[in-house]
Amino acid sequence: MLESAKQLIRKYNVPGPRYTSYPTVPYWKNDTLSPSEWLKSFHNEDSKSSDISVYIHLPYCESLCTFCGCHKRITKNHAVETPYIDAVLKEWSMYKNYLPFTPNISEIHLGGGTPTFFKPSELKRLVEGILRNQDTDFSPQLSFEAHPNNTTDEHLNTLYRAGFRRLSLGIQEYSPSVQKAINRIQSFKQVKSVHEKAKEIGYTSISHDLVYGLPKQTLADVIDTIDKTILLMPDRIALYSYAHVPWIKGVGQRGFDEDDLPKDEVKRALYEAARERLFDAGYKEIGMDHFALEHDELYHALSTKTLHRNFMGYSTKTSKKMIGLGMSAISDSWYGFAQNDKSVEGYLQKINDGILPIFRGHLLSDKDLIIRQHILDIMCHFETVCSDEMLASVKDRLSELIEDKIVKIEGNKIHISDDGLPFVRNCCMAFDEYLFHDKGMVPKFSMTI
Repeated sequence: MLESAKQLIRKYNVPGPRYTSYPTVPYWKNDTLSPSEWLKSFHNEDSKSSDISVYIHLPYCESLCTFCGCHKRITKNHAVETPYIDAVLKEWSMYKNYLPFTPNISEIHLGGGTPTFFKPSELKRLVEGILRNQDTDFSPQLSFEAHPNNTTDEHLNTLYRAGFRRLSLGIQEYSPSVQKAINRIQSFKQVKSVHEKAKEIGYTSISHDLVYGLPKQTLADVIDTIDKTILLMPDRIALYSYAHVPWIKGVGQRGFDEDDLPKDEVKRALYEAARERLFDAGYKEIGMDHFALEHDELYHALSTKTLHRNFMGYSTKTSKKMIGLGMSAISDSWYGFAQNDKSVEGYLQKINDGILPIFRGHLLSDKDLIIRQHILDIMCHFETVCSDEMLASVKDRLSELIEDKIVKIEGNKIHISDDGLPFVRNCCMAFDEYLFHDKGMVPKFSMTI
């Protein structure tokens, strides 16, 4: 890595949001958002489409991975499955009664936690219940996250028959020393077995989720993990930067010495080495931290500028509405955000009482909506076109990025240079009014690089 690139990484590696939403969660204003206030945001005059995405949070895991920043519940008691699925189906029934339109589901994603903690029969019951009375002419895209160690042939076959064609395998890293540090032990042999079985069954898009910047991770570890991944040629690869936020996630991310974490340009070098190898294997870079082969829908969405981003990450579906079901799940009406109760007990209690389990959210202002679209364009397409007023308000904040040839302005178009791609989040931060006026942002966010 050139010394000039190292200097830029040191300069711009600051705490910053990942921008799966704008405003970002720490700046949501409605700490006591009521279900009725939240549901009104679906009545906006401009919100005519009935297409929605559905995210279902399945929080249970049998063991704790010490790198994980998700909301989860660690248990080996599988008696929790049935009452939890019952609650999610009841929550969906409430939404169908309250929404001012009949929802057409464009996609369903099962996330966690560990969705494959649940028995195949329970997952089948869940999906069939969500899709009951769905327009038969409308074919949703179904995907789920899976832990290779507990994903059985029955899981794969049952979910395939239910309509699933996309699968994300949580792998992170193959190095034994790194796996031990993050308490995520799984062999390449096990991943290969699940991957090849899914391909045999007929899954058309398999993704491998990898993480760089993990404790004890070296350049040799990353190269070995990427080389093993390329042997299987998954259709998509998510190469996430490890977000170290123990002040938010608690004891789980304190399971190792922080001196074991690669930092700054050392951490970025891990990504660059992986990126180069993936390019050589035929992968194309998609947005931030994602790669896909040219036949995959994600690459097509990038090429046609229909790529979308929401709380589920990058998506080929452009629906602006998302309903999050389950403990801690976040919903998005485009005009507002709402998050469910973050405890299993609190979530189940509200559902059993017939109350939507909203505990906080944010209703967007007109200015929020404008900035949200600009940040979405930058995250998906690395460019945005501003009004004269917006350009004037952000130009000064972008001045150093322009001087360092990370950002270019041509007329009213702002776009990120090829060398500026590692600093996408820094560019978005220049648009963020809440961040700009908050001088105490540390330690709200992980580092940007």
